[in-house]
Amino acid sequence: MIDARREVTLGILAGGRAQRLGGRDKAWLLRDGQPLVQRLAQALAPSLAAVLVSANRALPRYADAGLQAVPDRVAAARDAERSLGPIAGLDALAAACATPWLLTVPVDLCVLPPTLPALLVAAGGDGAGAYAEDDDGVQPLVALYRIDALRPALAAALAAERYAPSALQRQLDMARVRLPGVVLGNLNTPQDLRAAGILPAP
Repeated sequence: MIDARREVTLGILAGGRAQRLGGRDKAWLLRDGQPLVQRLAQALAPSLAAVLVSANRALPRYADAGLQAVPDRVAAARDAERSLGPIAGLDALAAACATPWLLTVPVDLCVLPPTLPALLVAAGGDGAGAYAEDDDGVQPLVALYRIDALRPALAAALAAERYAPSALQRQLDMARVRLPGVVLGNLNTPQDLRAAGILPAP
């Protein structure tokens, strides 16, 4: 059985460009007066071994907040004309992770079931990991990975220019965790921000 407090690192995916939000940095949007990245870290950190954030801007701000940010390592992901999507952030998190397991969540996750880490651990602990499926469908950014399986699979996927996390999870034969009655949600448009009561970052 995985001891999450010793063996699982939280990896918050916050390196996206948020083009549909005018380039706003989602990590520092405020919900109930607190930045999204800090809300997630504070909610999950007590039950896990460490916290990493995949981020590509405002890196000193993370340090000031007591968070370790890791930028993309893949050169193409840093090209303003090209985006590899979340797999570049996953690669950065996997490289920096010092525990046997990595639990990823997107920074703009709207609903965080308190049992989510335990459910993923229970389903994926005997294999390469697990990913979530809510009432909206598969949520590949909400996943638990075994690091020694993830790193070589990521290297092969990047070399072959296969950038979909869902394809990587199928290759790893990860378990699917169904979350009935749950919509995790995310924040991609101004309408999403209004619906969630989120204010722009100062």
